[in-house]
Amino acid sequence: MIHHDSRPDTLTTMPLGLLTGLAAALSWGTLDVFSALASRRIGSLRVTTGIQLVGAGLVWMVALALGTRMPTDPVVLLGGTLVGAAGAGAYLAYFTGLRIGPISVVSGMVAAYGGLTVVLAVIIRGESLSPLQAAGAAVATLGVILTGFAFDGGLRGMRFAGPGVGFAILALVLFATMTIGSDIVIDRSGWLEVLLVSRTANAVLSVAVLVIAMTAFRGPTAPLLRGEVADGGRLRPAVVVAIVLAGLLDVMGLLAFVYGLEFAETWLVGLASSFGPAVTILVAVVFLGERLRPIQWLGLAGVLAGMIAIGLP
Repeated sequence: MIHHDSRPDTLTTMPLGLLTGLAAALSWGTLDVFSALASRRIGSLRVTTGIQLVGAGLVWMVALALGTRMPTDPVVLLGGTLVGAAGAGAYLAYFTGLRIGPISVVSGMVAAYGGLTVVLAVIIRGESLSPLQAAGAAVATLGVILTGFAFDGGLRGMRFAGPGVGFAILALVLFATMTIGSDIVIDRSGWLEVLLVSRTANAVLSVAVLVIAMTAFRGPTAPLLRGEVADGGRLRPAVVVAIVLAGLLDVMGLLAFVYGLEFAETWLVGLASSFGPAVTILVAVVFLGERLRPIQWLGLAGVLAGMIAIGLP
């Protein structure tokens, strides 16, 4: 088993990190569209729980097919559970942001978790960046700020571009935390074992939160339990298909993601995976009719330029 302390030379792992990160980005960027549309019909909390259940079931199927068992190391069990909890919170915050939208702005802001992952990888994991990569991180951060704000006549007119931005900020912090946490736990176990623990904990926690929200706190959590489409919140076949497809895409992305974390640099995998919202933005603008303000296009350009600089050797 190869862990971070015995990685091959960075130049040999660079292509693997980019490949696995971009594979995750493509999967997650596509699932965002399905989850957003489903959340607007039955609420983000139900969609989050459905996706986690589908994902956990698929991970267990993969583990059984490969003969992988639940690890017994208490540190891995605890760490994986905490990673799962962070993931559950991240998904709920993200899907809630996508539900109340606009999708393009929320997705653009969540992309900042890649830049935050880079910073955490340097501080916590001791990884290093070149001056150009550090400058790229700063540019990407500025770009993210511009995508999340609208300017209406000077600084006094500055406001959040949409109600989903607050949830996007919470999601990006939790996604970055999940990335670093996964990387730390993978040092003690294989990537599939860690994924098995985290996704199981994720699903259990999601179900528990849904049950509590539908019983003890139904009033305060009502916005998370209903959609915006006036169809009574019924679970239509199209919604079920969307949730299943989103769960499948989520697992495909996670498999690529955690595999990359075991064999490549953390900052590279995390950064490449953060391009996922770019796929969502493209779909939202081209197919769903959403429009960005000029300042937000400038912000997205800054994010792209910064991430390209960060990815340079």
